[in-house]
Amino acid sequence: MTSPKPRIVIVGGGFGGLATAKALKGADAEIVLIDRRNHHLFQPLLYQVATAALSPSEVAWPIRHLLRNQKNTRVLMATVTGVNTDKRAVLLEDGTQEPYDVLVLATGAQHAYFGHDEWEQHAPGLKTVEDATAIRRKLLLALEAAERETDPEQRRALLTFAIIGAGPTGVELAGAIVELGRASIRGQFNTLSPDDLRVVLIEGADRVLLNFDPDLSRYTLDALHRMGVEVELGKPVSKIDADGVSYGDKRLMTRTIIWAAGVAASPVAQWLRIEGDKAGRVKVEPDLSVPGHPDIYVIGDVASITRADGKPVPGVAPAAKQEGKHVARLIRRRLAGDTATEPFRYAHAGDLATIGKSSAVIDFGWAKLKGWFAWWIWGIAHIYFLVETRTRIIIAMSWLWIYLTGNRSARLITHGQAPERKPLEEIDAD
Repeated sequence: MTSPKPRIVIVGGGFGGLATAKALKGADAEIVLIDRRNHHLFQPLLYQVATAALSPSEVAWPIRHLLRNQKNTRVLMATVTGVNTDKRAVLLEDGTQEPYDVLVLATGAQHAYFGHDEWEQHAPGLKTVEDATAIRRKLLLALEAAERETDPEQRRALLTFAIIGAGPTGVELAGAIVELGRASIRGQFNTLSPDDLRVVLIEGADRVLLNFDPDLSRYTLDALHRMGVEVELGKPVSKIDADGVSYGDKRLMTRTIIWAAGVAASPVAQWLRIEGDKAGRVKVEPDLSVPGHPDIYVIGDVASITRADGKPVPGVAPAAKQEGKHVARLIRRRLAGDTATEPFRYAHAGDLATIGKSSAVIDFGWAKLKGWFAWWIWGIAHIYFLVETRTRIIIAMSWLWIYLTGNRSARLITHGQAPERKPLEEIDAD
């Protein structure tokens, strides 16, 4: 490493990047964390921003604030466009470069539309605060437009909400939209009834929560049905446009579609000029370094690595945090002159998904929980992993209020206009 102090560059301020930076607090090195946004996002609760249960400030915090006590750490808000491995420098959008002695790439994932990128304009995904607030606005505007719509077909399309993908995000969104609709409509609209709301969850596989135990999948399906969610299984999507979605041999007319079906890694493999897997992830060495580049580590959603049982390490927050801490430990050893490697060992904390405000499923592998008790554990786990005590208190109080009253306090339409009323004959012509 170069002198006077080694330079550790971390790209990405998500769970993995932030865990790496925090674990290097006090290290005898210059730490540079680069992210194109100024905040760290607690993504597991992002769907609650999209469904008006929480405000953006309750699930996101300025990175500079989180690292304010680390004197050896510098934060840059910048967009990375590539990596020059020969010069050992990170390339930035403004044409400047950030040299590194050790590089940690933790840039996360992005939406994947299975070769149909044109679907994105009609079916936004949920990865950023901007995505969440845009979806929230779309949901609330649909209710406002339905309130004044006189045509039955148009009104039905406005009150129909489709979610593509029945993984944890899709399941959580479906339940939350039902609860949002009921809380928003009951007693607050003159022409709408909670029974007018229609939520359709569409999944190409034969069951919901495919990575969970089949018994928990069945329980989740039954719980969704009890809430009034329509679940369409084994029906892959074939078309999405401004008027609705086609799946299997069906056509659903809807003005609101949310994508929760697939993700792809950010372009780290392209930056490094190496071949990624089918999702674009980098196939890393056992210690999370890049083959042929022992000074570069890849962690989180952009890393492809298997655990001891042969299964892939999942792209979840606990895995990214564990990987970040592992890499930080190896870097500290290198700073001390020890270049020995150590394979990463993932400790699976379990799979969790909430279905509504009093029901959830948890698959620990050795134990499987469902129902009200699982919902409380889910809530406690998420509050525990939040990064600030103040936020833990605020979210706990918000959830308690929603649990007792059903009311969601973040139902604000902050910008944008109501959907244009499209003549019925134009829909029929399509």
